[in-house]
Amino acid sequence: MRPNPASLSTAAKQAEKLRIDGNTYFKKDRFGAAIDAYTEAITLCPNVPVYWTNRALCHLKRNHWERVEEDCRKAIQLDSNSVKAHYMLGLALLRRQESAKGIRELEKALDLGRGANPKGYMVEEIWQELAKAKYQEWEQSSSKRTWDLQSLKEACESALKEKHFLDVSQMEGFVDDATASHLEQLEALERVFSKAAEADTPTEVPDYLCCRITLDIFHDPVITPCGLTYERAVILDHLHKVGKFDPITREPLDPSQLVTNLAIKEAVQAFLDKHGWAYKDAVFCKRRQSLIYLYLQFPGVRTLNIHLVMKCIYG
Repeated sequence: MRPNPASLSTAAKQAEKLRIDGNTYFKKDRFGAAIDAYTEAITLCPNVPVYWTNRALCHLKRNHWERVEEDCRKAIQLDSNSVKAHYMLGLALLRRQESAKGIRELEKALDLGRGANPKGYMVEEIWQELAKAKYQEWEQSSSKRTWDLQSLKEACESALKEKHFLDVSQMEGFVDDATASHLEQLEALERVFSKAAEADTPTEVPDYLCCRITLDIFHDPVITPCGLTYERAVILDHLHKVGKFDPITREPLDPSQLVTNLAIKEAVQAFLDKHGWAYKDAVFCKRRQSLIYLYLQFPGVRTLNIHLVMKCIYG
């Protein structure tokens, strides 16, 4: 939190002036000058977390990830609920190949962001970075599992082949039976390994886990009095920009009536934990994003039934 200008001491007022100067430099992409200004502000008032996160953002723009981590950790010491600090710390840890720690920080930032401002731009930004990190984590582990399965399958096929040659040599007059048995074993082996690979094979995300407006897998699902579930940020946007009614049923709807759908939220997480490939689809599709933007932003299409928008998306 920034200090209240009305109650600032001389040093604090000077530090605030330096913060404002730093912001001006930052907007002009003068990151070095901005860092100097924030550093002076920190020297004067080291207990203001926003000075540390502002400087961390400058270091981030320069890809100085160790300094980003240092400043973010200091900001978190001063304010453990700083969304920006946890977010940038997560990014820094990911860039330094500390994936597990980075993902934990992004998850913390996402939880804090949803609590503070569920439809803020940072929530979507954090979610996308988290989804990318989770997908990359799955991709690495999936590649290893695929390699291990393939190696094991080849070893099993080789063993069955040797057994088949041995059976043929010992079963004169029953070669056809030995061959049929061998083929059945190969088919059974194929079924076993296909089943083992199912979790890593991309398919369609079940409809009940997807928002009716975005058609993407839920990030933060909320349920309406009508029993329909939507993505929180999107339905709030609809209620604010289009009108206070349910986009599907057209029944009156107020933001205060939205309740987190914990059952769907848990189901989504369970699905993502088992099928990490779905994180790739969780990153917002640009085509869908543009159509939803059209639906929410332009007065000329506000009367469109959401089903028509969905039809356009499906093509």
